[in-house]
Amino acid sequence: MFQETLEMNIRRFVDFAIYSKNFLIRKNPIKAMINSFMDGLRDFLTMNKKRKMAQYRLNYHMHQFKKMEQLIAENNQHTFLKGNNLNETR
Repeated sequence: MFQETLEMNIRRFVDFAIYSKNFLIRKNPIKAMINSFMDGLRDFLTMNKKRKMAQYRLNYHMHQFKKMEQLIAENNQHTFLKGNNLNETR
């Protein structure tokens, strides 16, 4: 009786060890953690470049918006706008 219980517990422990090993091989949490760390480091190091690109795009769109506003004001019969406000009726 005691020997059967001992053998069953050892078999359960071995099965658990095999399942754990296979899980670690399949999921590999250490590799996932390293990849996550490397992605965060890469994002941190390229942050300034991304900020400059976003600033450039913002300036470009603001320039296009002001050009459009100026064209609308020039073609508008109401001269009081003078390009300061977008004519929302067009």
